Amino acid sequence: MLRVKGRVLVGPDEVRDELWAVDGRITYERPPGADRAGTVRGWVLPGLVDAHCHVGLDRHGPVDAATAERQALTDREAGTLLIRDAGSPSDTRWIDDRGDLPKIIRAGRHIARTRRYIRNYAHEIEPGDLVAYVAREARRGDGWVKLVGDWIDRSAGDLTACWPRGEVEAAIAEAHRLGARVTAHCFAEESLRDLVEAGIDCVEHATGLTEDTIPLFAERGVAIVPTLVNIATFPDLAAGGEAKFPRWSAHMRRLYERRYDTVRAAYDAGIPVYVGTDAGGSLAHGLVAGEVAELVKAGIPPLEALSATAWGARRWLGRPALEEGAPADLVVYDEDPRADVRVLAAPRHVVLDGRVVG
Repeated sequence: MLRVKGRVLVGPDEVRDELWAVDGRITYERPPGADRAGTVRGWVLPGLVDAHCHVGLDRHGPVDAATAERQALTDREAGTLLIRDAGSPSDTRWIDDRGDLPKIIRAGRHIARTRRYIRNYAHEIEPGDLVAYVAREARRGDGWVKLVGDWIDRSAGDLTACWPRGEVEAAIAEAHRLGARVTAHCFAEESLRDLVEAGIDCVEHATGLTEDTIPLFAERGVAIVPTLVNIATFPDLAAGGEAKFPRWSAHMRRLYERRYDTVRAAYDAGIPVYVGTDAGGSLAHGLVAGEVAELVKAGIPPLEALSATAWGARRWLGRPALEEGAPADLVVYDEDPRADVRVLAAPRHVVLDGRVVG
């Protein structure tokens, strides 16, 4: 049993003085034997959400279990207790049996066009196989499927869309029939309209949003996960590829330069925006606080940026926050994160299923 006392941020506008964790679940009613409970104090948020994170993956492809464990522990120490794993070639189901590691919602393995993504990451297929592979990953995942919507086309020397419209429509319809939502990696402008009109549920990065496609996203309620801590790497990527692909490099720089304006315009239009870091691959884990700060820098109000990794993100993913009876997954801070989101970078305590694990 654990008593959590201080300021419990049940929702953006609802604050309580304490909660109890009994048998791993939250209650707001004083339980029998409460006098014997341990106590932690501070400002309390639901366990943070990283909605674009790759446990079991590094820059070279799948990793061993020990490396995946270190990745998950790093995320946990940062307060991330719920991960939407947006594509991984590793089988990380063993993590579900570990009560000391974050909970994971998996999107299966990336599905990419042949030779149009990072080596060893994805199923690399041709359009005629897209429906079958989407069905396969919908059955393997936890309600999500991950497509690679665009990538550099060596023949064009720039980012281009990976999938014809008809195949995308059929694949998304099949995922929905199987009860899965679909998201797609998209840097550039070209693929967005087809994906949204085909019924996609979310787009990762979404740096290619423009005044033409932002209203379409808003009308359809298609969410974005901007991964601004990842977009910060675009200048280095552009410099590395400039000699061979100058058009691509210039394009990446343009997308980078307008990144904050893009995110703010999306938010202002009513597009749902959620926190994701793109950890794994080439990025370190444990960056969720930095991503929230980046959203605020882009012009999203601090309370909305908090919701994008807390109450709102959990609702979007179908997981509870700090409600009565919910799993006691929470993070405790010394100061009010609503006043300054940088507080997220220094959790005092991390609690998983009612146990203090950090």
